[in-house]
Amino acid sequence: MRILYSAVFYLIIPFVLLRLYWRGFKTPHHRLRWNERFALYSEQYPQGVIWFHAVSVGEVEALFPLVTQIQTLHSGSPILITTMTPTGSARVKAVLGDTVTHVYVPYDLPDAVNRFMTHFKPKLAVMIETEIWPNLFAHCGKNNIPLYIVNARIAAKSVSNYQKLSALIHPALAHVLLIATQTQADAERFIAIGGIKDKVKNLGNIKFDVEIAPETIAQGLRLKADLFNKRFVWLIASTHKDEEAIFLELYDTLKARIPELLLVIVPRHQQRFTDVKKLCEAHNATVMRSNNAPVTAKTDIYVVDSIGELKMFYAAADIAFVGGSMVAAGGHNILEAAAVGVPVLFGAFMTNFQDIADGVLKQQAAIQCQTKEDVVQAVLTLYQQPIYRAELIANGKTFIRDNQGTVIRICQLFETALKF
Repeated sequence: MRILYSAVFYLIIPFVLLRLYWRGFKTPHHRLRWNERFALYSEQYPQGVIWFHAVSVGEVEALFPLVTQIQTLHSGSPILITTMTPTGSARVKAVLGDTVTHVYVPYDLPDAVNRFMTHFKPKLAVMIETEIWPNLFAHCGKNNIPLYIVNARIAAKSVSNYQKLSALIHPALAHVLLIATQTQADAERFIAIGGIKDKVKNLGNIKFDVEIAPETIAQGLRLKADLFNKRFVWLIASTHKDEEAIFLELYDTLKARIPELLLVIVPRHQQRFTDVKKLCEAHNATVMRSNNAPVTAKTDIYVVDSIGELKMFYAAADIAFVGGSMVAAGGHNILEAAAVGVPVLFGAFMTNFQDIADGVLKQQAAIQCQTKEDVVQAVLTLYQQPIYRAELIANGKTFIRDNQGTVIRICQLFETALKF
């Protein structure tokens, strides 16, 4: 089955590259560094690396505490981080810089995988969340490279799709030393798609081990004082297509009740910055982050068209609504906002983070808004009741603290493999 999979992959490569080229019209970085996607390197990198792979920004952000801990425990070991997207790549470089090596992960083609492995000779391979690559996994198994999937998760709706590919997925998962899942439900789903029961353990979600630098908080507070002076800041994070229009409509409703309201929008995807800019400018007086223009009393909307500043903007906000949840995108991570210390709201669509959503609601640490009317009422309530805002913040931080420790548990698993 893997031979057929590889043959099909080779056949579709021209279309994959064409898609990258097309996406490059909006995000030029998609057209760069194609050689890395085929493991064709023009320089020599460290060998014997501890290798982590995270697809994009969300997975990379979750990875940072784990990498930091490994750097502390194994300071003499070179670390390689691969990503699949330019935005993920940018975050690795911005946060970790030269302390790690970074390239794009190669396509799962036998020759590319062989070149990659020969070049880096990893002594440990760690996949984040739901990365299953048959050729890459087979190479790890053949060459006795300890392979882990950590912070592993599978959506319930995806299980049947993986089961249809059991002839490909089962052999791949057989090469994994351990699958450390976020929840017990995820553990059961991995077993259902072919994970070996004794090699699947629920160790918790590393996203609870989020680290917020004090300087990030300080920068956000300075931003609020200097740029958003005397405005009540309602931040909408990680918005998707059709979601901004919802909040622009709600802003008009709320502005009549909260004259000092400022709507700050942080689009999820870089390639949508221009579209969001046009939408907002057609609707209200808008300032773009990239223009470095002042926010005046007449400014209604502030669009953050930058990468890697979300935590700082959380610290500058009075209320944060985490997007991807007012449209059927499955929601996004709400823990960063709670860790920064801002009241958190989210919408009805949270399938990708259902356990976290259920947990914060149980602890009264956030507000879920099923309808647009719910959003309006929640914002008005939080605006009018600063004590309630403080309670949500305190409950959110307690919820995070009570669920931390997964990074340590995962690192303990790696110790045996790294002794060899």
